[in-house]
Amino acid sequence: DHNLSNALIESMNTKIRQITRTAYGFTNPEALIALALLAHGGHRPQLPGRTTHG
Repeated sequence: DHNLSNALIESMNTKIRQITRTAYGFTNPEALIALALLAHGGHRPQLPGRTTHG
């Protein structure tokens, strides 16, 4: 009726499940949260010894 889809939500859910599998064995949930934020949160911290382009 409204021409809406939950495809974007399902896509993000799948990506977070993949990150959860990658983080298996980590000792605290903060590591999983950090991986999810780095992968999909828009955070791009400056890495030591690297220059930015742009």
